[in-house]
Amino acid sequence: MTEVRTIAVVGNPNCGKTTLFNGLTGSNQRVGNWPGVTVEKKEGVLQIEGQKISLVDLPGIYSLTAQSEDERVARDYILSGEPGLVINILDATNLERNLYLTTQLMEMGVPVLLVVNMMDLAAGKGITIDLPQLAKGLGCPAVGISATHKKELHNVKDAIAKAWRQQAVSDKLTEYPAEIEAVIAAWSPQLKEAKGILAVNPRWAALKLLEQDSWVTDKVTGAGILKKTQIKDELDRLEIKLKDTPDIIMAESRYRLIHNLTGNGVHRGAARESMSDRIDKIVMHRLLGIPIFLVALYLMFWVTMNFGGSFIDFFDILFGTIFVDGFGVLLSMIHTPQWLITILAGGIGAGVQTLSTFIPVIFMMFLMLSILEDSGYMARAAFVMDRFLRWIGLPGKAFVPMLVGLGCNVPAIMSTRTLENKRDRYLTVFMIPFMSCGARLPVYALFGAAFFGAGASNMVFSLYLIGILFAILTGLLLKNTLFKGERSNFVMELPPYHAPHFKNVMEYTWSRLKVFMFRTKVIIVIVTVLAFLNSFGINGTFGNEDSPNSVLAQIGKTITPVFEPMGVERENWPATVGLFTGIFAKEAVVGTLNSLYSQIDSATSQKEGGAAEEDKGFDLWGGVKDAFASIPEALSGVWESLRDPLGLGVISDDKKEVAEEVGADQRVYSVMQHYFTKGPLQAYAYLLFILLYMPCVVALGAAVREIGKGYGWLSMAYLTVLAWVSATLFYQITLGHQLIWVIIPLALLALTAITFWWLGKRNLQTLDVTERRNLGA
Repeated sequence: MTEVRTIAVVGNPNCGKTTLFNGLTGSNQRVGNWPGVTVEKKEGVLQIEGQKISLVDLPGIYSLTAQSEDERVARDYILSGEPGLVINILDATNLERNLYLTTQLMEMGVPVLLVVNMMDLAAGKGITIDLPQLAKGLGCPAVGISATHKKELHNVKDAIAKAWRQQAVSDKLTEYPAEIEAVIAAWSPQLKEAKGILAVNPRWAALKLLEQDSWVTDKVTGAGILKKTQIKDELDRLEIKLKDTPDIIMAESRYRLIHNLTGNGVHRGAARESMSDRIDKIVMHRLLGIPIFLVALYLMFWVTMNFGGSFIDFFDILFGTIFVDGFGVLLSMIHTPQWLITILAGGIGAGVQTLSTFIPVIFMMFLMLSILEDSGYMARAAFVMDRFLRWIGLPGKAFVPMLVGLGCNVPAIMSTRTLENKRDRYLTVFMIPFMSCGARLPVYALFGAAFFGAGASNMVFSLYLIGILFAILTGLLLKNTLFKGERSNFVMELPPYHAPHFKNVMEYTWSRLKVFMFRTKVIIVIVTVLAFLNSFGINGTFGNEDSPNSVLAQIGKTITPVFEPMGVERENWPATVGLFTGIFAKEAVVGTLNSLYSQIDSATSQKEGGAAEEDKGFDLWGGVKDAFASIPEALSGVWESLRDPLGLGVISDDKKEVAEEVGADQRVYSVMQHYFTKGPLQAYAYLLFILLYMPCVVALGAAVREIGKGYGWLSMAYLTVLAWVSATLFYQITLGHQLIWVIIPLALLALTAITFWWLGKRNLQTLDVTERRNLGA
C-alpha cells in the first residue's frame, strides 16, 4: 500500500493560504471540524511525482501562543507529529509581520518550507525580495509565487517534493538575552525527560514555560519535572533583571531577528500611494463608509434573496416530484404499506425536498460573501461597522450574518464562521433568529389582510423593528451573563483590493454548500417524525394531513391551553398546530392554517359548491416541466424587487390579492376572524410569538453544528420562552387584564436572566486561563 504523506499548511489570515490550498487540491477536499471544537478542518489530496499527499489547511493565525482556539488547534496538530512537513505561507507585502509565525515554527523543530505569496503585488508596491538570502538567513527552503497564477503552482509542487526529501530542520534559532538563554540551558536537561510526555524538543518546552503557556506548564509540573514555584521564581527574577516580562523580551528578540533578515533580503523602492489606499479614502471615509457599506450589503441581500430565491420553486417542485410524489407512487406500485409510504415518501422524501429549497439561497449567499471577501472589501466593511456594534460586545464582522438573517436564518447562522472568536460566534448565533426571515412574511401578510386592512404595512414594519430590538437586548443580556466578559480585541488586516478570481470564489462557495447539504441531514429525521404525526390519524389510518383527525392535531388540541394566556383560545387549536408545523418550516404555517380552517369551514365550502379537486395522478415529466417553467416566471420580477428587497409588496389590504400571493383560500379570513374573536390585538400577540419563537428545524440544525448541542438547544429554548412571555404580556396588558398572567411571564424573564448569569459564572469557573482569553473574559 502506498504511503500517504501528510503536510500542514499554515499562515497569517489573508496571506493567500486558502487560495494556494484550493489551487493545489482542486475539488479533492474534505471539510469537517477538528475534534472537540468548532474550528473548521479542511483536508485535500494531491499527487506529486506519483506520490499521494494529504494537505491539511490549518486555521489562519498570527502566532502559536495558543491564546485562541485556532492557535491551539494549529499548535497541537503540528506537535502531534502527523505532518512530515509544514508549509508556511507568507505575504510578500507584509513580510515582517508574517515572519513572526515563522520564527515560532523554527523553534518547534519541524521541517518548514517557506512559500512567499503575492510576489506580484509586492512588485507593484516597489518591493523586491531576495529569496536565496531569506532562505539562507532562516535556514529553510523558500519559493516565491503568486497563488492566483495557476502556472506557478508547479513551482510549489517542485519545492514540496524537494523539501520532503531533505526534511531539513532550521538551525537558525532566535538568540535571546544571556539571562534567558541561561535559564533555557539550565532547564533543558530536565525537560528532556518531558519529551515522552510533550513530544517536543526541550528548548521549545523551556520557551513555552517562560511565556507562561498553561498547557506546557501543566504537563511539566504534573509530571513532577519542575515545580510551579520553581518556574515562578525564575520568571520573577528575570522580570526584575530584564525590567520587563520574559514573554515581551522574547517577542522583541524575534522581531530583532526579523528586522535583520528583512534588512538584508528585502528592498523597497520609493513609497507611492497604491490603488487600495485611494479606494480606502472613499469606502472607509468617516461619513461615507457606513452608507457605502449598507449599499453593498443591500445589493448582496437583494441578489441572495431574489436571484437565489428565484430557484426555490424549481428545487421545491423538482425534488417534490421525484422524492415525494414519484417515490410514493413507486412504493405504491410494489404494494408498500401506507404507514411505510408515509415515513419514506411523506417523511424522508419531504425532508429532502425541504432541505433542497435552501440550496439556491445558501449557494447565492456564500457566492456573494466569497466575492466580497476575495475582493478585499469585507475586511473594510467589518472595520466600518465595528464602532456601531462595539457597545453590544460584537465585532463589526457580526453585522453581515445578522443582515443575511433578514432573508434566511440558515445561511446567516452558517456565515458566523467568518467570526474568528468563539464568544463572538456564539453571541451572534443567539441573536440571528430575531432577524425576521422571509419565510415569516407570508404569515404576516395573511394576518395583515385579515385583521389590519390599510395598516398591514405598519404592522409588518413594527414586527421587523421589534425583532431587531430583541436582538440588541439579547446581545446586551448575554454579554453580561452567559458570555460575560470584555468584547474580543478587534484586529483586522486590510488586504489589498483585487478582482475576485472565479475559480477561488466557486470552490469556496461549493465547499460551503457541501457542508450544508451533508451536515443538516439529521433534520430529515425531525421532518419525518412531524410528517408521520401529521398523517397518522387517531383512528389508526394514514392520509390525515392537516386534518382535525391527525395525531398532530390532537397534540395541538392538548397543548393549546399552554397558549391560552397569549390569546389562543381552546377552540382555536389550528393556531397551535400551525406553530408546530412552523418548526418544520415557517412557510408551512400559512398552509396549515389555510388547510385546517378550510376543513373546519367545510360545510360552507360544500354549500358554495367547492368540490374536491380531482387527482390527476403522478406525472414525472409534467413535474419536471413545471420546475423549469418556474425559473423564468420567478426571474421576471427580479428587477422590480430592487425597490422591495424584503418582499413587503405582498402586504396589502386587498384580501383577494394577498390570498393569491400567499396561496390561501379567501374564505380563511372569515374563519380566522371567528377564532381570533378579540380582533387585531389578539392576532398581533400570535404574530409576536411567530416572530420570536424558534426558527425552522434547518436553522436549528445549523445552530447545533456551529455552537454545539448544549448551546444550540439552549438558544431554541430561550427563543421559545421569550416568545411566550412577550406574546402573553402583550395580550394580557392590552386585552386579558389577568394579573397572574402578567406576574408569571415577568417571573420567567427574571428566572431566565438568573439562569444565564449562573451558567455564565459556572463556565468562567471551569475554564482555564487561555480559554477565558478566548472568550474575551
